Amino acid sequence: MSSQVVQYWPLILMHLLLSSSSGATAGKVPAIIVFGDSTVDPGNNDYIPTVAKGNFPPYGRDFEGGVATGRFTNGRLVTDFMSEALGLGTSVPAYLDGSYTVDQLASGVSFASGGTGLDAMTAKLASVISISQQLEYFKEYKERLKQAKGQAVADEIIAEALYIFSIGTNDFFVNYYVMPLRAAKYTPTEYATYLVGLAEDAVRHAYELGARKVMLSGIPPFGCVPAARTMNRDAPGECNEEYNRVAQSYNAGVRDAVVRLGAELAGARVVYLDVYDVPSAIFADPSEYGFENVARGCCGTGLIETTVLCGMDEAFTCQDADKYVFFDSVHPSQRTYKLLADEIIKTALQEFLV
Repeated sequence: MSSQVVQYWPLILMHLLLSSSSGATAGKVPAIIVFGDSTVDPGNNDYIPTVAKGNFPPYGRDFEGGVATGRFTNGRLVTDFMSEALGLGTSVPAYLDGSYTVDQLASGVSFASGGTGLDAMTAKLASVISISQQLEYFKEYKERLKQAKGQAVADEIIAEALYIFSIGTNDFFVNYYVMPLRAAKYTPTEYATYLVGLAEDAVRHAYELGARKVMLSGIPPFGCVPAARTMNRDAPGECNEEYNRVAQSYNAGVRDAVVRLGAELAGARVVYLDVYDVPSAIFADPSEYGFENVARGCCGTGLIETTVLCGMDEAFTCQDADKYVFFDSVHPSQRTYKLLADEIIKTALQEFLV
C-alpha cells in the first residue's frame, strides 16, 4: 500500500462507512408519506381556493433559492429534515404541485393542508383539505405509482414507506377556543377523546391502504405560540397554561391509541411522535438553544400575524429568523423545526431503522 493511500486511509474508510450507512437507511425506508396540517404542508394550499396560504414573502426567504413554496415558515419543515436524514431528498413535495412527476413523488409526498384538523369541521372553517380527502389523494397516488412503477415496485414502496400524521392543533386552537364551535358541545376532555378516536380511524384507513410504518404525532404546547400569548386575557404575553394542559391530556390519549393500534393492526408498527417536549424545553430556557425571542414571531409585530397578515407586514419582519422560535404568530421558524427534527431522528425514527 503506497504512503499516500496509507495517509488517506482513515478518510477513505470513513467515506465507505458513511456511504454504506446512508444506503442501508434509504433501503429500509424508500419513501416518506405525510398527512396533516400547516406543520407539514409544503404547499398543497397553493392549489386550492383558501386564504390559508404561505406562497408569498416573507415565507420561504431562507428556503433554497429564497422561494416561498407555500410552507408556513422561513425555510424547511420537520418532514423535510427527516427526508434528508433518510437519504430521500432535502424536501418533501406537495402532492397537488403539478410540476412534480410521479417518479419524483415516489420517494416522498405530502398531502397535508395548512389549517386542517382531524375534525372535518376544522377543515371547513378554513376551506382546506380534510384528513379524509388527504387519504383519498393517497389512494389516487397509489394508483399513479402502480401505473408508473408497476404493481410489484409500487407495493414495495407503499409497504416500506414511513407514514407521518401531524395534525390536531387547529382542532383545539381554532375550532374549540378561537371560534368555540365545539366548546358548546364538548368539554375539553370530551373533545380530546373524540379527536383521538378520529386519529385512530385515520391510521386504520391508511393501514387498509397499505401503510405499515406509522408515526402518529401529538400536539405541541400551543398555549405558548405568540397568538395564544397575545389572546391570553388573564396574563397577556404569557403562555396560556390551560391550552397546554389540554395538549398534554390529548397527547396522553394519543399515546394510548398508539398502543391499541399496535396491538390491533397486524404487521404494523405505530410509534408516538412527541412534538411537545422539545418546544417546552426551548420555552423554559431559550438562550440555552440560541434563541433571543420566544414570545413573538419574526414576521410583523410577531403578536398576531400569520398567512396574509404576515405578507402585509413584510417590511417589519425580523432580520435573522434563527433568533426567533416562531416565524409568524403560530408557526415555528426553520431553526426550531430543525431542532425538533434532530430529536425525532435520534429517537422515534430509529424505531423504523432496525
